[in-house]
Amino acid sequence: MSDENVVERRNKRAAKVQHPKGKLTAYERINLLLDEDSFNEIDQNVTSIENPDGEAVITGSGTVHGRPVYVYSEDFSVMGGSLGEVVAKKILKIMDKALEARAPIIGIKDSGGARIQEGISSLYGYAQIFKKNVQSSGKIPQISVIVGPSAGGAVYSPALTDFIFQVQNIGQLYVTGPAVVKTVTGEDVSFEELGGVEAHGTKSGVTHQVCETEEQVFEEVRYLLSFLPQSSFQKPPVFITEDDSKRLVESLDSFIPNNRNLPYDMEKIIIDIVDDGEHYPIQGNYATNIITTFARLNGNTVGIVANQPLELAGVLDINASEKAARFVRFCDAFNIPLLTLVDVPGFLPGVEQEHGGIIRSGAKLLYAYSEATVPRVCVVIRKAYGGAYIVMDSIGLGADKLYAWPSGEIAVMGAEGAVDIINRKDLAKSEKKDQLKAKLVAEYNEKFSNPKIAANLGLIDNIIKPSETRKIIIDSFNELVNKVELGDKHGNIPL
Repeated sequence: MSDENVVERRNKRAAKVQHPKGKLTAYERINLLLDEDSFNEIDQNVTSIENPDGEAVITGSGTVHGRPVYVYSEDFSVMGGSLGEVVAKKILKIMDKALEARAPIIGIKDSGGARIQEGISSLYGYAQIFKKNVQSSGKIPQISVIVGPSAGGAVYSPALTDFIFQVQNIGQLYVTGPAVVKTVTGEDVSFEELGGVEAHGTKSGVTHQVCETEEQVFEEVRYLLSFLPQSSFQKPPVFITEDDSKRLVESLDSFIPNNRNLPYDMEKIIIDIVDDGEHYPIQGNYATNIITTFARLNGNTVGIVANQPLELAGVLDINASEKAARFVRFCDAFNIPLLTLVDVPGFLPGVEQEHGGIIRSGAKLLYAYSEATVPRVCVVIRKAYGGAYIVMDSIGLGADKLYAWPSGEIAVMGAEGAVDIINRKDLAKSEKKDQLKAKLVAEYNEKFSNPKIAANLGLIDNIIKPSETRKIIIDSFNELVNKVELGDKHGNIPL
């Protein structure tokens, strides 16, 4: 337990530095994260010559929703939260304790980076922390909360964790600060423009969740933890729900537009089929042509990957492929069943995508699904074309159950492109090219743009009524409940 007088004195000193900046103290942050009165501080008396009243990090354990977690909270009021030898030792010790206890570790980041006064030993400390992040990857959930600067070497520990939360206006990540950028490139940029929530939540994809306040960010971390197991050796917690597992969603029977080219909101389908309409998107502002989200079905956590037709028609591109691949690998590492909802017309074409490595990025998603051993259920909602159909957890990659709505279109490519290739000679000769093409497109759609051929070949298990989707998915996961093999499988490399 902490010495209350020492904590009170330190907290008051920190408040004088933090509160005028609109920031909370290290202790205040811990108390927002953890269940009330559950924090047990360790190494309170581990200090340095420079900071005899307390070093630039507070470490300890507590509970969230009654389950143990370990936490360290950097203290910017002590030498800018900089990392020196003692700080590194304290962080490494609490990370070791989390790994030994098979419990999540949460790092609350508010640091100017390496302690220059200690020279290369501070860099050695960072290297040890990075290695410990990798050793913990795929074994225990690792979460980083960015509530201040995370500069230089300090950015790489968050990047190695599973989830990064970032608070608007006060939380920034950057390898080199605005002054260095100005000197080297001549660009004049603010801290927030360089490494704030817009930069990393929307453009780079480094951040998984963006929040407006510190109060919100710790509420969201607590909510995320409710979906996750304590470690790779456990299943996620099960919640009691009053949402009927046999509930039908009649509106879905007429939800898909008759015009194949019209978009619709895939999130609406997710909301309609999951428990109580609640789900928790991951990287919701980044690569929005694909949805990655946690939800519950009959009280059990599932990870959902779904194409979003409202954005780029739901195509797979570099960013979407890598976003989905890392999410799939996290779910597999932590025994979370996967539900894939498919409406994908293909990969995004173009020189920029090819030169940017779409082949490599698409292969990452292929690899992630092929490697996954958790229960996997896939539903083809509409388009499932070509290589993108394969990538989105097809039977060939090992999906346990694959269903299709009557609107499903499983084919090598869309009708327009297919007709242009198959009938190019006839079209070139025809005097009524447009009329002939329209006829051929209609014939192709009638023959191929439905799930019947795939069903006849055994490549889908069944064609289902959309209204029965929730019931059928829950029944499928119940059937697969014993498939999960607990234990360490693989790490969660930042793709």
